Amino acid sequence: ALSPQPESEVFEITDFTTASEWERFISKIEEVLNDWKLIGISSGKPLDKGIFTTGTWEEKSDEISFADFKFSVTHHYLVQEPSDKDGKEELGEDALPLPMQDLLCMNNDFPPRAHCLVRWYGLREFVVIAPAANNDAVVSESKCNLLLSSISIALGNTGCQVPLFVQIHHKWRRMYVGECQGPGVRTDFEMVHLRKVPSQYTHLSGLLDIFKTKIGCPLTPLPPVNIAIRLTFVLQDWQQYFWPQQPPDIDALVGGEVGGLEFGKLPFGACEDPISELHLATTWPHLAEGIVVDNDVYSDLDPLQAPQWSVRVRKADNPQCLLGDFLTEFFKLCRRKESTDEILGRSAFDEEGKEVADITHALSKLTEPAPVPIPKLSVTNMVHSAKKKIRKHRGVDESPLNNDVLNTILLFLFPDAADKLAEVFECRASTSAGNNPPPENEDYNLFSHFKSAPSDSLTYKLALCLCMINFYHGGVKGVAHLWQEFVLEMRYRWENNYLIPGLANGSPDLRCCLLHQKLQMLNCCIERKKARDEGKRGSTSDRSPGGASGDGAKGGDHSGDNPDKEKEFGKSWESWSDSEEEFFECLSDTEDLKGNGQENGKKGAKEPVNLKPEGRLHPHGKLMLLHPGEPLYVPITQEPAPMTEDLLEEQSEVLAKLGTSAEGAHLRARMQSACLLSDMESFKAANPGCCLEDFVRWYSPRDYIEEEVVDEKGNKVIRGELSARMKIPSNMWVEAWETAKPVPARRQKRLFDDTREAEKVLHYLAVQKPADLARHLLPCIIHAAVLKVKEEEAVEDISSVKKIIKQIISHSSKVLRFPSPEDKKLEEIIAQIMSVEAIIARARSLKAKFGVEKCENEEEKEDLQRFVNSLLEQPEVSVVGAGRGPAGSIIHKLFVNAQRVPAVPPLEEELRRSGSQEERRQGVQSEFPPPTGREVILRTSVPRPAPYSKALPQRMYSVLTREDFRLAGAFSADTTFF
Repeated sequence: ALSPQPESEVFEITDFTTASEWERFISKIEEVLNDWKLIGISSGKPLDKGIFTTGTWEEKSDEISFADFKFSVTHHYLVQEPSDKDGKEELGEDALPLPMQDLLCMNNDFPPRAHCLVRWYGLREFVVIAPAANNDAVVSESKCNLLLSSISIALGNTGCQVPLFVQIHHKWRRMYVGECQGPGVRTDFEMVHLRKVPSQYTHLSGLLDIFKTKIGCPLTPLPPVNIAIRLTFVLQDWQQYFWPQQPPDIDALVGGEVGGLEFGKLPFGACEDPISELHLATTWPHLAEGIVVDNDVYSDLDPLQAPQWSVRVRKADNPQCLLGDFLTEFFKLCRRKESTDEILGRSAFDEEGKEVADITHALSKLTEPAPVPIPKLSVTNMVHSAKKKIRKHRGVDESPLNNDVLNTILLFLFPDAADKLAEVFECRASTSAGNNPPPENEDYNLFSHFKSAPSDSLTYKLALCLCMINFYHGGVKGVAHLWQEFVLEMRYRWENNYLIPGLANGSPDLRCCLLHQKLQMLNCCIERKKARDEGKRGSTSDRSPGGASGDGAKGGDHSGDNPDKEKEFGKSWESWSDSEEEFFECLSDTEDLKGNGQENGKKGAKEPVNLKPEGRLHPHGKLMLLHPGEPLYVPITQEPAPMTEDLLEEQSEVLAKLGTSAEGAHLRARMQSACLLSDMESFKAANPGCCLEDFVRWYSPRDYIEEEVVDEKGNKVIRGELSARMKIPSNMWVEAWETAKPVPARRQKRLFDDTREAEKVLHYLAVQKPADLARHLLPCIIHAAVLKVKEEEAVEDISSVKKIIKQIISHSSKVLRFPSPEDKKLEEIIAQIMSVEAIIARARSLKAKFGVEKCENEEEKEDLQRFVNSLLEQPEVSVVGAGRGPAGSIIHKLFVNAQRVPAVPPLEEELRRSGSQEERRQGVQSEFPPPTGREVILRTSVPRPAPYSKALPQRMYSVLTREDFRLAGAFSADTTFF
């Protein structure tokens, strides 16, 4: 109840001694200077020549506010080695602050790449306070003065000797005012920026007048003023030097001729001149006031007589380059959503009626066990009718690719198609894998880094063809059309047992892209099917009428004494085709087997060893069977099923889902032991009467441990036994051995069902959208682009490009190794390749312009080559010998020729001559155009403000361009008595 009483008695006292917003602002500036340790005497050694360009510049930023107006404070500084402490002690009290010494330093005038304040004042370190937001500006004079007062007080309070600048007016004007304080000295940084140039300041004498007036030196003989002048001339007209890049002959390409560009090769080079301008800077670094005359009527400044020439080139922004365009357009395919059917109109297989029934019927015929000879199946006919329907849908004229182009590409992809005889191209297909460059070749092995495909493979060639079609022949429609033809070709080859050329033999190479693996898988299927079909033809022709009975008791069962096992075995052979999923290997063999089963049934299991050995490859040589003591034979085994990476992933997922339970583990082991069981059956068939120990000695020698022991008679004998893991109860190997029957590899259930796998691959290929295809093949295109860039760089030999190519390879290796890389990262790789292409195009452009190849003097040619390479890598390159050196004389000719080109009528020329004061003043120097930029630096050291004051540095920089005039002055004064 008493609490409200005291509250009502509280009253507020306004303390007028508290800080105002302005004082807080000054305090914040001081805090930042303290945090950055910019307090006290600044020390450092004199600046080396060119250090502003070659050295490292760094900056630190912070944010402060004046009331609610935010400012950013940025400290720009040249990174230097810390100077010795002794040096600090040696500096007397009279020593000038480092920034004031820098004002007079002449080693770094006109740096090519630096902050504008560095160029204008020659400072190595300074702090800038600017409005934080881009659109904010300090425009009113009172606010500008307030800020200037703030920094003056902050510098005085802290004793900081680093110059402090404030950015005023709009940011695009780059207007700064600032101050630098030292013991008893102060430098004011002032600036004038005008759009229209007063005529008296267009020449040196007018600028000297303003400089002397501003200094207001009380001494009568004024100390000499040191002058540095730079005139910049721009050459824009390269007309007489045609751009060397020949554009590809698009008409020839569209017409079906392989003209300007061959299929299988990427184009290269810029379509426009990648160098837009050449800037020549002629410099007079040290001039005394009386030596040179430059006024409104006459000028001594002849560019040819300038002691220093330097050149920079202006590069065209993003020049259009062929390789870059190819890559960009191909990458755009990745973002398309349409399927092949949507692009090409309704699918050929969507026709209702009899034909579709025929096709499905044909496919089911292909996979069901039936005594129909395979070549008579009607799938091929269906494919050809499908082609006819495609053409009927679109009309021949509407076909995205004309026949000439399509046939050219298909012949390029399948060179064996030109040969009529199957034998010829079988030979070609097998040798194509052997034509690979040696594996030591670093460029050839790039495919394993990029997960693409070897550069001589079908997949790689297909990627290049699709890339070219996408660019020149109908874009995504052309891509869809070629892909459809490609898939039909794959189907045709599978059906007719023709191997696919341009693929290495053997299992799919997991280092390559998935599409390449799929094609290799299809080749494996064709190879197996072909071998099987040839085997059938051979067995039917070679078999004698009594062959069946001659085989005796093949495939008998000796693993138990149950007579039903024979029936089971016969049944297992009969059901070997997995309910219509596989073919019988050989019809006559089944009859044999039934016969074997019956004979075996009569014999029962009493004579299990009396089996005829089958499926022997060759004797082992060293090993004998343990019990019968006969030689051990290596059996003919089934090859393990080849796998692509998606199948391996699928399999590992299935195995992982089985869990960790005992049942799951057992099931997993059973699934993984299919190959082991097949090998055991082959081994039993080749070595009747063998035991598990025999098999282990051959298959896994480490699991058979042999020891030397002494027997009862005292003789040393070697006794062997299975390893500990083989003796574990219900061991998988023991289980498999007990269930294995003596069946040779040719009669076993196939580990690799080539028919089913081939159909899966063909289906996978058929359902790929152009976007999926582009994603699969993008690594091949990047691989090809890198090889192309390397090939082009080898001609030019540019060291910086070599480094970038290495970076591209390492970056691409990281990005492309993983499935479905991010678009942003792929775009980065393409941008890097485009930048290299642009650099090489620029090198060629400059070589052509400077006539490097035409130069006959070897020494001069090397100098010019170095000069051109430097132009590409450095912001500005000095010309050896100025206007009299080899490069200088070429530049002079370029300017002379450019001046002659415009054929101006005499009257207009007269008017122009009389109108242009610059040309009138230069007179004889009409070989060069009027300078685009005039820069002048005036420096002196005079006592200010009184004759007895300390002599202090004074500097004024002036730049004059066509639409801009700027004066930047740094004027120092002695503050000891003033």
